[in-house]
Amino acid sequence: MAHHGRQSRDAPPATDLHVWATIRLLFPYLWQYRLRVGAALTCLLAAKLANVGVPLIFKEMIDGLSGPQQLLAMPAMLLALYGLLRFATSAFTELREILFARVTQRAIRRIALEVFRHLHTLSLRFHLERQTGGISRDIERGTKSISSLISYTLYSILPTLVEIALVLGILFVQYDIGFVAITAVSLGAYIVFTVKVSNWRIAIRRAVNESDSAANTRAVDSLLNYETVKYFNNEDWEARRYDEQLLKLEDASTRSQTTLAMLNLGQQAIIALGVTAMMWRAADGVVEGRMSIGDLVLVNAFLIQLYMPLNFLGIVYREIRQALTDIERMFNLLSTQREIADAAEAGILPERAAQTVDFVAVDFAYEAKRPILHELSFHIPAGGKLAVVGHSGAGKSTLSRLVYRFYDVTGGRILVGGHDIRQLTQHSLRSAIGIVPQDTVLFNDSILYNIRYGRPDATDEAVVAAARAAHLDAFVSSLPDGYQTRVGERGLKLSGGEKQRVAIARALLKDPAILIFDEATSALDSATERQIQQEIRLAAKGRTTLIIAHRLSTVMDADHILVMAHGRIVEQGQHDELLARRGEYWRMWRLQQDAADDGQATDA
Repeated sequence: MAHHGRQSRDAPPATDLHVWATIRLLFPYLWQYRLRVGAALTCLLAAKLANVGVPLIFKEMIDGLSGPQQLLAMPAMLLALYGLLRFATSAFTELREILFARVTQRAIRRIALEVFRHLHTLSLRFHLERQTGGISRDIERGTKSISSLISYTLYSILPTLVEIALVLGILFVQYDIGFVAITAVSLGAYIVFTVKVSNWRIAIRRAVNESDSAANTRAVDSLLNYETVKYFNNEDWEARRYDEQLLKLEDASTRSQTTLAMLNLGQQAIIALGVTAMMWRAADGVVEGRMSIGDLVLVNAFLIQLYMPLNFLGIVYREIRQALTDIERMFNLLSTQREIADAAEAGILPERAAQTVDFVAVDFAYEAKRPILHELSFHIPAGGKLAVVGHSGAGKSTLSRLVYRFYDVTGGRILVGGHDIRQLTQHSLRSAIGIVPQDTVLFNDSILYNIRYGRPDATDEAVVAAARAAHLDAFVSSLPDGYQTRVGERGLKLSGGEKQRVAIARALLKDPAILIFDEATSALDSATERQIQQEIRLAAKGRTTLIIAHRLSTVMDADHILVMAHGRIVEQGQHDELLARRGEYWRMWRLQQDAADDGQATDA
């Protein structure tokens, strides 16, 4: 099953839902608290025994009142027992909830945390192909459904089944098989009708769910791209697209409500027939003298107690099935296989001030039909600075993703510190690398939080020092809230240059052995770029540095420069050497110099 708004195409039909498989997955989380579960079930049984005892005491009171010695018919003990049973029913019910509350909430917490952790272990490919709005809604509905499932089964279905068994036993012992037969047939017809219609309605409920997820995903996507919407004046277009999903949701919800009304009408017809038949038989027994007025009251009270919870059986059954569907979707997220996983005998990368990085005949393709890198080989010595340049689409940014092991190479190997990165734990590998990405995305929190994210245990002084090194301190000091200024969703309140300076400060704070600058100064003006280049030079000292750039002025001082085109190295050497060859690097240099001269002439 998929994991976002497109799920409806892959969703299994209602009859094929893996109900028992889902319950088996959920069961271990509850069984850890077996003592609490056992105590809660004991309270449930006690509550139902007390509840069934109330009509029996009431019958004795009625028979006593209608007998020849009415004044002696209501001893204090009988009244006290009646009140005690009434209170015991509520007391045991609430005690059951108290005992089970911790079990439910702890199970929800553990599963939600496990899914959250698992999503972070999945590959970048998974997250690029899925839509976050749909995934977050699946997790939200799944965790809520655990509570709903436990609540409905423990507080509605199970108590009703216990009560039905007790009532049928009492009717069989105290009266005759006719009462048992009428009750059993009525209940059987009610349950079969409810299950059949509810199963039919599950496809409709699923359509409501899918439409809800799709509408939510579309709204989240649109709001996350607020600026893009504004740039192109497409508010009405976005509203129409959102309304398309809302219309589907409206139609599905209307069908759901209509079929629910049909279900309720059929249930009430079955209940009415059953109650009429029972009361007719009881009244006939009173007229013939086989039953007392108290017996008539007892049968009526039993019927009311049975049919009251059954009135909600359709809703309860539907909600349980829906809860199982939602939990199944969440567990499907949990069962999604990791594309990138640590090897069984994965080692830990030794901590060093700098590490060597080697690409050895590396081939790579995001999709089999579209190769990106071809037989790529290069070496970065420990503490060395390598720059990779080339036009857009040359495969430059793919290098940083491969070094981080967001993807595995399709051919060849990548070595860090002489170790194949597939034989290292991902945590130790990534701990040794710091990156300033081309597209900096920030958390909707303070500037202080976003810089400190590079090393969460860093002191405020260390954070400020990193900000100062990235030439961010003066800007932050000018803000009314300083380092506590919130950056907005995905950092929208900051300019592109400010966001990249936060990213540089964050990487500097991490203090890694390997630094990667992926178009790190692409959003900066020339003056700020020159300042930060100096800080990059200082930061790179003693560290292995990979600079991925389109602007050649940022890589002039690199120890070695690779020129890439179509996933291959077409030239390599130092800046002056490459210019002297008058090849691809020289042509890129001339184009950028001409563009810079044109820009200066325009400004003048």
